[in-house]
Amino acid sequence: MGKFYTAVRLDESLCTGCINCIKRCPTEAIRVRNQKAVITKEFCIDCGECIRICPHHAKNATYDSMDMIKKFEYTVALPAPSLYAQMNNLDDINIVLNALKLMGFSDVFEVSGAAEIISAATRMYIEEHKEKWPVISTACPVVTRLIRVRFPNLLEHLLPLKAPVDIAAELARKVAMEKTGLPSEKIGIFFISPCPAKVTAAKNPLGYEKSEVDGVLAIKDVYPRLISCMKIVAERDELEDLAISGKIGISWGSSGGEASGLLTDSYLAADGIENIIRVLEDMEDQKFTNLEFIELNACSGGCVGGVLTVENPYVAKVKLKRLRKYMPVARTHIPLESIDLFWTQEVEYEPVFNLGVSLIESIGKVAKVEELCKKFPGLDCGSCGAPTCKALAEDIVRGVAEENYCIHIFREYVNKLSGKFPKDS
Repeated sequence: MGKFYTAVRLDESLCTGCINCIKRCPTEAIRVRNQKAVITKEFCIDCGECIRICPHHAKNATYDSMDMIKKFEYTVALPAPSLYAQMNNLDDINIVLNALKLMGFSDVFEVSGAAEIISAATRMYIEEHKEKWPVISTACPVVTRLIRVRFPNLLEHLLPLKAPVDIAAELARKVAMEKTGLPSEKIGIFFISPCPAKVTAAKNPLGYEKSEVDGVLAIKDVYPRLISCMKIVAERDELEDLAISGKIGISWGSSGGEASGLLTDSYLAADGIENIIRVLEDMEDQKFTNLEFIELNACSGGCVGGVLTVENPYVAKVKLKRLRKYMPVARTHIPLESIDLFWTQEVEYEPVFNLGVSLIESIGKVAKVEELCKKFPGLDCGSCGAPTCKALAEDIVRGVAEENYCIHIFREYVNKLSGKFPKDS
């Protein structure tokens, strides 16, 4: 599938070549060339900000269709905690879970149940690995991918535990095989995702070779059908008790929820892509002391703010808070030693932003970039198709752009050819 698989795609037929996306992308992964946006896979971390900002809907996420469940004899839905936050006046999670079965799934397994397992494992890891403090959560795939390409000194601080969705998928498959007697290949495990980064994490995970998730559905696609099924389910006299999570698991759906389940005050929680970059930069500069854990979510509000959701993230946070009010603290108590929780592979630094293959070459090219930047006006206008003058200079050094891409330099070039020179200001 490739080392740099991304779930964000461009629909060229809708792209007008505006520069909204290039100015918004936190890793400068987008350029506008020939009046169309171009995404550099190596730089893209699937944060979805280009999807959120594009006024023409030319950016979108790839995910699976509901029709995919027909390929399997037995299917299990894995609802993310953020799914519950999309519903109005929800007071019983079982309404959602029973509705998913009515939609066509054979069974359900809450990702929030697996999140409680990861919370318990995280508490143990933090206690046993004080030399790794502060430990950085790996629940948000955007953060893990960002650190992999931009913050090599922080790789050792990553929490080497599988994501809750993958633990849920493994447990759900095991239960389904025991319940039905079917072989693994006839059982389909489907995650209902709030964001494109989790699509990428399922298709091409970091830290382990393969995810047990067979398909990823978008919350925004499932939502309309789910609402209709919930109305039918709500009229039933009795509901099947399918819920397996409490406050700790449900809280993972919004920012600060994962950290609150660690039963410690020595943590930092931040959300929003600009904020997490600032936190990582400060951490790299060793500005944090006496912190045990850092929870970072690329989307504002946490997973409830994912671009594949339907509700305002801050309204969704309120809904989640109300929903968990009368829940038990936790309901999933599976022995940790019975599950393969840890990564099986190291996440290695990928120096995609380096200008050269060696330190000497990089230093030489950085000097060229600085020299080129002196020629440019420093307006960072984006007219060249790059987000900043420095980004254009780096593109030129990489051999993928020319100085004349800068409209100001191009104007001077044309004036020289025509014998006209700009008047002194």
